[in-house]
Amino acid sequence: MAKVLAFSRILRSLHNTKYISRSLIKCQHTSAPLQCSSKTQPLPKKEIVEVTFVKANGERIKVKGKEGDSLLDIVVNNSVDLDGYGACEGTLTCSTCHLIFKKEDFDRLPDKATDEELDMLDLAYDLADTSRLGCQIIMRKDLSGLEVRVPATVNDARS
Repeated sequence: MAKVLAFSRILRSLHNTKYISRSLIKCQHTSAPLQCSSKTQPLPKKEIVEVTFVKANGERIKVKGKEGDSLLDIVVNNSVDLDGYGACEGTLTCSTCHLIFKKEDFDRLPDKATDEELDMLDLAYDLADTSRLGCQIIMRKDLSGLEVRVPATVNDARS
């Protein structure tokens, strides 16, 4: 009986993690060993989103990503050539993914910048009132079509 209870606790803890998310777990205790079954449900399909990065020289790079991707993820996943962009890989320890948004797009962003992000932005070059770090912007369907300006130079705050 103690083994059954321990196994049930393990299953419950796993059920609350990403490893068994979206699964239905049903366990029955009888006099026989514990019997469990799982019925996996499909994950919801993520919508495709589009973003246009405008480099300082005017070059426009239009790429696609998925809902839930950060702008940094979209740059990396599409191998967009932005010199020095995302040096800290999204750990919020540099300002190399600094982007400048149009005012109307900036106002549509779902989350305001955290104190940590603002501290990093203070170290960025070409700072504007509509500046944000790309690693902190998570794309949603309603943000598809964003156009963001990439500053001419980056400042790696880690150096």
